[in-house]
Formats: sequence, C-alpha cells, structure tokens
Amino acid sequence: MQCTERGTCVGEFFNLDNHFFQALGKLVDCVVLSVFWSFCCIPVFTAGAATVALYYTVNKALRHGRGYVWKEFWHAFRANFGQATLVWMLCLAMTAFFSLDCYIMFLYAQAGEKVGALFILFVVFLALLSIWEIYLFPYIARFETGTKQVLKNTLLIALANLPWSLLLFVMLAIAVAAAWFVPPVTFVLPAGYMLTASFILERVFRKYMSQEDLAEEEERNREYLQ
Repeated sequence: MQCTERGTCVGEFFNLDNHFFQALGKLVDCVVLSVFWSFCCIPVFTAGAATVALYYTVNKALRHGRGYVWKEFWHAFRANFGQATLVWMLCLAMTAFFSLDCYIMFLYAQAGEKVGALFILFVVFLALLSIWEIYLFPYIARFETGTKQVLKNTLLIALANLPWSLLLFVMLAIAVAAAWFVPPVTFVLPAGYMLTASFILERVFRKYMSQEDLAEEEERNREYLQ
C-alpha cells in the first residue's frame, strides 16, 4: 500500500471496506454460523435443518453479501425444517445400519472368520453414503423440489461428478480429523468447511441449472455486490 501522507495511510487502515476488515468480518461470521449450527445440532434430529441453513447462509450471505447471517440462518432453518428433518432421519437410519454391519464384520475379521472380509465392503458403503449426504443438504438449500426427487437427483449428481465428490469427501475427512485433534477449531470449522465446499458444490449445481435461472441469480448477486 502506497501512501502520500501518514494520515492517508491511517485512514485507509481503519476503512471498514478494506481487505483486512472484510476478511475479519468473514471470520467473525464463520464463528457465529458455526456456533449457530452446533447449537441447533444438539437435539440431533434438528441437525439436517441446521446443515441446510448453514449452507444457505454461507452461499447467500458470506459469498454474495446478501442479508445478515443470523437472519438468513433462522429463515432457512424454519423454511426447510420438515423436508430436511425427514432426509436427515433417513440418513441416520442408513448410517446406523451400515455402521453396525461394519462393526459386526470387524469382529468376525478379528476372529479369523472369512465373512469378516465383508468389512471392507461396508466401509465402502459408508463412504458412498457420506458422499451422498454431502450433496443432500446443500441441494435442499438451493432447490425447491420433492423429497424423492432430492434423493434421486443428489445420488445421480454425486456419481456423475465423482472426482469432485471424492475431493469433497477428503475435505470432510480432514475437517473431522481437525475437529477431533484440535477441538477449538470447531468454533470456525463447520462454516469454514461449508464455505470452502460451496465453491465446488456451486460449480457442480450450476451445470444443472437453466440459463434463465443462472442469469437471474447472477443479476441478484450483482445488485448486492455493487
């Protein structure tokens, strides 16, 4: 930064529109959103709606500056609660089923039983389920459609974009490991991960949006960023 006068430098530093304060504001928003998400996940059955609200707010408020984080989060949480909770309950049931199978096969493998080889198969099923879930809740946040269509579309999208899906899965695994080994990062990690993942997810989702929808969305974003 070049300055002609000391006062000019100081004035630019304390300008709330400069890059430093913008980055600081994003960090604060990530902390606020992460706390909101963690709080709303405590009852467990509300975690689906909380994740939908997290993605909605990250994409709308953090990335495109449209609205306030707390307002957008609670709006999306309430608006998508029914569908998101139904999908989340299904995900929980499937995860519990495959996790139990993994555990049983692991015990068989330890005992030297041949059937224990199925442990690897169920681990793969769990990984694929996790990849599917990565798409499910952002999709609900971005598109209005029936639950059956959500389940079908996200599965097809995840498989059709497998390289991106694997990258998102690796990113999620790293985030979970970071939260496990460095617990304080959980104050920023949920929103931080979702913000990073949104750049990939939006790139994928845009492939399935009509030209009219893309043009309308770009116009809305341009109006708020001006």
